[in-house]
Amino acid sequence: MKTRFLLIGLFLAGVVTVMMAQSDENEMQTIFGNGDKKIDHGGYAAFTTGYTQIGGQDVVTIGGRAGWVIDHYVTLGLAGKALVNTIYLDDYWPDGQGYYLVGGYGGFFIEPTIAPRFPIHISFPIIIGGGGLALNYDTWRDYEWENEDYDPYDWDSYFVLEPGAEIELNLVKFLRVGFGASYRYTTDMHMQYVPKDLMRGWNYNFTLKMGVF
Repeated sequence: MKTRFLLIGLFLAGVVTVMMAQSDENEMQTIFGNGDKKIDHGGYAAFTTGYTQIGGQDVVTIGGRAGWVIDHYVTLGLAGKALVNTIYLDDYWPDGQGYYLVGGYGGFFIEPTIAPRFPIHISFPIIIGGGGLALNYDTWRDYEWENEDYDPYDWDSYFVLEPGAEIELNLVKFLRVGFGASYRYTTDMHMQYVPKDLMRGWNYNFTLKMGVF
């Protein structure tokens, strides 16, 4: 099994090397790179939406990214996501009481991209940051912010690491769309009766990017 994964890894590395070499076939290649090669810079803003499950409930997320594209192949920036639909949890408390879940997360992200000049290619966005989660007596729509102090039943913050993979399509020069999946890993939650792994799980995402790639 290890040999099979090694062969697959070597094959993918070879494909990437060939594609990069073809894009610069008129330029001399050296072991330590070409010091006189100009590095291109760009950037993009993106809208993301996705689907996940939290506590057995279907959850819709929306978010955004803003990134600095370095030489077409790597992007560095900031990203964030928020839970947008009404989520009511009532399976964990012994008195039968339920609470509404609100929250989100975000932080720094890095996104390597394989063969970005090809019409269809692959990127690997990774979010590293933190988030917050609160259990409320009411939904945010029902809360009377003018007359009441915000006092959730319970809340907690957490560290998040979310690696993912996306298939991207270059629609036009300044516009890309991506379809992919990611896994949200978090540190343990510390709220009464709530499972420690409540926020861990798979995400299925759609991304719309606009910018200079």
